Amino acid sequence: MINFYKYLPVSREDENWGLSVLNAGCTRTEASDYYPYEGHPAPHNFNWNTWRILQEYQIIYITNGQGIFESSSLKQTRVKAGTIIILFPNERHRYKPDHQTGWDEYWVGLKGNIIDNLVNSGYLSPEKPCLYVGFNETIFNLYNCIIERTKEEKQGYQPLVSGAVLHLIGACHAAIKQTTAENKEEETIINQSMLLFRSNISNSYSPQLAAQQLNIGYSSFRKLFKNYTGLSPGQYYLQLKIEKAKEMLCGTNLPIKEISIELNFDSSFYFSKIFKKKTGLKPTDYRRRSQDPA
Repeated sequence: MINFYKYLPVSREDENWGLSVLNAGCTRTEASDYYPYEGHPAPHNFNWNTWRILQEYQIIYITNGQGIFESSSLKQTRVKAGTIIILFPNERHRYKPDHQTGWDEYWVGLKGNIIDNLVNSGYLSPEKPCLYVGFNETIFNLYNCIIERTKEEKQGYQPLVSGAVLHLIGACHAAIKQTTAENKEEETIINQSMLLFRSNISNSYSPQLAAQQLNIGYSSFRKLFKNYTGLSPGQYYLQLKIEKAKEMLCGTNLPIKEISIELNFDSSFYFSKIFKKKTGLKPTDYRRRSQDPA
């Protein structure tokens, strides 16, 4: 690793994208090295005794070594390799590598409405700033991509790196979801339920019946399924039906009523209502658009 960091200018045009990258870098701190390295601008420089408060978000990835982290919302906690540390605006914090191991870190600083909305929606929280994702090749490559683009600083690079940061956040979220499944048995339940929903897409079926066939209480099943997929079992099953309806509208000449019967909707009226709610188009309009050569 070659130590690098860069603080970036941001124009109003860049800010209008909704996510702007303010800085990015990577640093290797050897065992017993002073931390952090000097040379960062005053608002970003700090030491363990003085703490720090930023006016931006930072997403830090510890890829080697270990250390400790502490903030206003989280008591002092150990940080191991494979951990993402998220710093929040106006949140007092401090962190440092272990003197015996040092650590390697990659980071990116950002601001914008997009990440504000993720925080307001509960996807990111100051109470949970340390997220374990393990060594994830996708996340690692995204950091390297962001750093390389900031080194070049070519015209129009801001939307490119801000898009990479959004991909990075999504990759972290997915990695966390995959590592928080409590055990293989629960993962098996989820996979089996998905198979049941797909194989019964045209039948009179329900999430309650799936839970019964899997020998699990429905409330536990619903909680487990939503934690794993982000959707309730009912919404997941309905989305499968909508996707199947799209295929039938595009690939067949079946009347809307027959499609609604095939997918076991209560009526063609109800099917059309739900389809428009989920896609923004009536089934007839969706079919027309899909068959329009223009």
